[in-house]
Amino acid sequence: QVQLVESGGGLVQAGGSLRLSCVGSGRTFNDYAVGWFRQATGKEREFVAGITWNSVGTRYADSVKGRFTISRDNAKNTVYLQMNSLKPEDTAVYYCAAGSYRPIISNYDFWGQGTRVTVSS
Repeated sequence: QVQLVESGGGLVQAGGSLRLSCVGSGRTFNDYAVGWFRQATGKEREFVAGITWNSVGTRYADSVKGRFTISRDNAKNTVYLQMNSLKPEDTAVYYCAAGSYRPIISNYDFWGQGTRVTVSS
């Protein structure tokens, strides 16, 4: 069983940056690949980025490549999503999930509660 807690969301101007954090429970968290997803109002949840348990592999949605970076620090049981050059289209609730790093929602077993990101124009 893995519990995930996201933080770092907020209101930012277009072109600005935010760093989201996902803290997992205990040592078990470090055995899981982790992905970030987002869901904007009225839209379906979409994959943003993923990372393997040992950071060997990462994946990104085309819409965020070159702007977002996923990383993890297993000593701190934390996965990060650094978001730069933010656009209004990035506005959404962001979720971290454990169990995979691929853009397939059904592959993930555990989800956090989400953190809201709002990018103003």
